[in-house]
Amino acid sequence: MPAADGGHLLPDDAGRPSAPADRGRLAGAGLVEPGTTLAGERLLPVVPALQPLLPGRGLRRGSTVTVSRSAALALVAEASAAGSWVAAVGLPDLGMVAAAEVGIDLERLALVPTPGARAWPTVVAALLDAVDVVLVRSPPGLPAGQARRLAARARERGAVLVPLGAWSVAPDLWLVVAASTWQGLGQGHGRLEARRVEVVVGGRGSAALERRASLWLPGPDGTIALAPAGPSLVAGPRPGVAGPARVGGAALDGPTVADAG
Repeated sequence: MPAADGGHLLPDDAGRPSAPADRGRLAGAGLVEPGTTLAGERLLPVVPALQPLLPGRGLRRGSTVTVSRSAALALVAEASAAGSWVAAVGLPDLGMVAAAEVGIDLERLALVPTPGARAWPTVVAALLDAVDVVLVRSPPGLPAGQARRLAARARERGAVLVPLGAWSVAPDLWLVVAASTWQGLGQGHGRLEARRVEVVVGGRGSAALERRASLWLPGPDGTIALAPAGPSLVAGPRPGVAGPARVGGAALDGPTVADAG
């Protein structure tokens, strides 16, 4: 997408680095502000509505967090607004308007829409060296060994790796939208005004105990906030590993009502 639309667009396959780019190179390219500290505090902030669901009430640096597509921007919006750089790899359909509306700072958003399967691991590794949060959609059939190496890279560099949808190894944390309902439409008339979702979070270690909450994503005023509790769904297999997650028998990352939008 053109730079005027927000974000920094990187070339698809041109100039593939033979080794991960260092911080100086990315700063010179305008992707990282000189002097920015990536290894500061160990938690990146999230919106208040998500804080009770996350260990430490934030995103732990060095972790891998798989997330439903419809909640990805909401998960990283507060970190972006607080000054962190965010990169998106393999997401050519990432909506810039939606990103801006949820609070992403487009001046600190780096985009690599279609890096190609061969370049994908190198591009992700380079960005993990340089920015705080890296959103990724992995190529089909990503080997588990590559996924483990990228997770290790995130741990070493203090970045947060955020795969959207399926990931070939168990993440530290997973977050899925288990149900979604839009409000504002009547019988053949009206407009979409707000979306209520049920979010389920789990993972390893301190995140092993599943937590869930009803959220407005977004609410009638356009913000992300807690919503009145509704009927809960029964959680199925743990999401985020080797295929679409399923809660209550519905695929969470496919074109279904469970994770629409």
